[in-house]
Amino acid sequence: MNFYILLISNILVNHHDFQQSKILYSEGKFMERNVEVVKDLLGNKVVVIQDIRFKGKRAVRWSDVEKYLKQYVGEAHLIKSTNDLVYIGADLPDEYTHSNYTHILKGANAKAKANAAQGLPELLMIATEKEYEINRKEKHSQDAKYGWYSYVTRFALPIYDENGEAERYNVFQAIILVRHAEDGKLYLYDIIKIKKETSNLFQS
Repeated sequence: MNFYILLISNILVNHHDFQQSKILYSEGKFMERNVEVVKDLLGNKVVVIQDIRFKGKRAVRWSDVEKYLKQYVGEAHLIKSTNDLVYIGADLPDEYTHSNYTHILKGANAKAKANAAQGLPELLMIATEKEYEINRKEKHSQDAKYGWYSYVTRFALPIYDENGEAERYNVFQAIILVRHAEDGKLYLYDIIKIKKETSNLFQS
């Protein structure tokens, strides 16, 4: 048997598909992250974001999220299922935190989007189900001249017990929205349609 099963924080994963990214080098400095890519019991990849960096008792402080996202600007990450190289443009931090979609988010979904920012490279890496749509808005005639692509991605956030230990995880599915710009490059535009999954396939 050339693989073995790891049990990590109550998550059942195949060792060959386990990846962890503690540190990401960006803009001349290191970003400390605690992010893992694992598989659920059906083989679907999930980005596990172990830290709840953006908490907010009543509402998310999106200004903090925007500041955090600026660290990614200038990077490019490969979507493995399609070999699409997606860039992080200077417009992302503002769009991600102030889009119409973000404004309507409340509660768990708002916190989910805020904390998903920590796993953007991995969320892009595991994305699947690519779909294309032409651009229909004049305001995007340049930054999305060649249209829009959407991909499905999944991530998990821990639920902590009273002792600060992760007792279970909430798993979310989301849509990654990418614009195909006038310069021919693909740029991450936003993450939308976040919904919590009800399946327990992620738990041991």
